[in-house]
Parts: sequence; C-alpha cells; structure tokens
Amino acid sequence: MLFSYKVKTQNGEIIESVMEAADRFALSRDLKAKGNTPISIIEKKTNSFNFLTVFGRIFSRVKIEEKIIFTKNLSGMLKAGLSLFRALSVLKKQTKNPKFDKILTSLSNEINAGGTLSSGLAKFPDVFSKLFVSMTRAGEESGNLAGALSEVGMNLEKSHSLTKKVKGALIYPGVILSAMILIGILMFAFVVPTLANTFKELGVELPASTKVIIALGNFFSKYLILSLILIIGSVVAIISFLRASFMKKYVDFLILKLPIIGSLSKELNTARTTRTISSLLLAGVSITRAIEITGDVVQNYHYKKVLAKAEESIEKGAPFSQVFAENLNLYPVMMTEMIQVGEETGKLSDMLLQIASFYEEEIENKTKNLSVIIEPVLMVFIGAAVGFFAISMISPLYSVLDNIK
Repeated sequence: MLFSYKVKTQNGEIIESVMEAADRFALSRDLKAKGNTPISIIEKKTNSFNFLTVFGRIFSRVKIEEKIIFTKNLSGMLKAGLSLFRALSVLKKQTKNPKFDKILTSLSNEINAGGTLSSGLAKFPDVFSKLFVSMTRAGEESGNLAGALSEVGMNLEKSHSLTKKVKGALIYPGVILSAMILIGILMFAFVVPTLANTFKELGVELPASTKVIIALGNFFSKYLILSLILIIGSVVAIISFLRASFMKKYVDFLILKLPIIGSLSKELNTARTTRTISSLLLAGVSITRAIEITGDVVQNYHYKKVLAKAEESIEKGAPFSQVFAENLNLYPVMMTEMIQVGEETGKLSDMLLQIASFYEEEIENKTKNLSVIIEPVLMVFIGAAVGFFAISMISPLYSVLDNIK
C-alpha cells in the first residue's frame, strides 16, 4: 500500500513524502524508529483501473545493466562532491523503469529520514543482493562509499560479462538443435505419411526401423496439435523436475562432469568465488562474512557446500586455504597455492583478484572457441540422425528395385 505522509524531524523540520508500507501502523512505527514525529499518514488510492500500469508492475524488473549504471553513476556523482540525496534525485529523473523509479524514491526517503543507503537497499532483497548491501555498508562505515559503489559496479559488470559470454557461446548449438527438432516434427507430420502410403501400395516388407518411423509419422499427422502439446509439456515437466530443490545437487554434479561444459563451469565458479571474496575484503568486510556472502553468489550446490565448510573452519582457527586444498576436484591447485602465498604475505585480497582475472581470461578464450569445438559434435549428431532416417526410408525402395529385377 502506498501512503503520503508528513513528519516532523528531530531538528523541527517538516517533511512530506510518499512511501510504501504494509499498513499505516507499520509506516508510523518505521517513522518513529528514525526519530520522526508523524503528523499525518494518508493512503493514496487510485480510482480507475489502468491496464498498462498493472501490466508494468507485473512484468517490470530491474535489469543487471541498470544496476551497473546505477552504481557507476552514483559513485561518480559522490566523488564529484554531490550529496547522496541529490545524487539519488538526479538518478531518479534519468530512469525510465517504473520499478527502479519506485526504489529510488524509497532510497531518497530513507536518506531524507536519517537512514543509510545500505539500510534502504536491504529493503529490496529481490533487486539488491547481500553482496551489494554488505559492500555498501562497509563503504559507509569506512567513509569511502563512492569507492565501495565503484567496486560493486565492477564486480557486477565482471559477473554479468562472464555469464553473458557463456550463454552466448551456447546459443548456437541451442538454435541448431531447436531447428533440427522442428524440421523433424514437420517431416514426421507431412513427409513420412506420404512415403508410408507409397510403401503400402507397393506391398513392400518394411524393416523394424522403418515401421517405427511410419508409426510416429502417422501419430504426428493425425494428432499434430496433441503431439506439440505433449512435447512442450514433456520439456516443461523435465525442466521443472531438474530445477526442483531435491535435484539441485545431482544436476550441479552432472554439469561439473560434462565434457567442455564441466571445466568451463569450474573456472566460472572459481572466478566468481575469488573476485567476490576479494571485493568484500577490499571493502573492509570480515573474512567469515565475505565467505558467507560468496556462498549466496555462487550458484552450484557443491561450491556452496565448500564455502560453508570454509566459513566453519576459519571460525575454528584453520587457515583459509585449507578447505580449498581438500577440494581440488572443484578448485584448482593454483588457487590453493596463491591463497597460501596471500595469507603468508598479508596480501590475500590481491592474490584472489589475480586468480579471478586469470580465470576470467581463460573463460573468455574458451567461450570464443566453444562454438568451433561444439560444431563437429553437432555435425556428427545431426549426420547420424539424418542418416538413420534416410536409411530407414530408402532401404524399402531398394527392396522394390530388387523385386523388379
């Protein structure tokens, strides 16, 4: 619910603004907790139904690119000497995203009411991650908010760039396989039944593979819509099953064991782990808290498990590198060695940053050549499928020619 309110601050200043809250009592408690005295709280109601507004609220979201621009611009304006409140006001005028506009309004209200940027960001966990909030809070505590925001932006940009490159490399094989499946369905629905009628008229004895193809072709021809519904439903069901929480550790294990994709996944998780911890340490976050937040950043179940174990070990006094040395099937030997050197020299964050940069470069090189590596495998797979279909449909014709002779 959206409320317009008027409060009197501890300095005697009267402030009017708009804020969202569960109800007017919750808003009143929040305002009093910040040392303000509520004068009036009025719910804002809309009298007409606006389809575009409702549609925008449902489907609008804050993209990663917008968050990167937000951190960079906010950092730049703070470095230029603008106050945080004014910088947020400038960003609010620039944004065209209704959801982000609403978030910036909330952040401005938080600052205006005497709160901090990190406390304002924490109210939107679906938009700003723990990493984002923690690094911002560390910047506020150290007096270097602009530097912390710049580091957050760099971290988001690197993470987004890596993810984008991996996804981009997998688009080509995905398009080829999708096109192949579509063409196969059309051939089963329109070509195979015609050939089946020809074989029936000729009275040819059909091999088992041809009978299977003709049976599928007849089914697709008679029940094309039902077939498409069954295929789409099966794909959705399989994806939903694989995404289920109880399947996560098995799916993540399988991904790590896949050829090419497995090694790419390991390097991606290594780069994310090291860059995130390095950024948090540079921002002034404690090592245990940095590992805890990094556990939320990495997506793979087995890497999360290792980081949780690392956090426990460090709390018990064990060196940071110990857990990674015990999990060389996930993290490379080089990472363990460099972390040990970083611990000994007191330059752990610098070493972690070097590891991240190295594996980010490795991923970039591999993703450039990934389509070239996958292409021969796709050609073999497509050739085998087309060959099986061709042999199954052509072999009966040879039988007819033999009978004619």
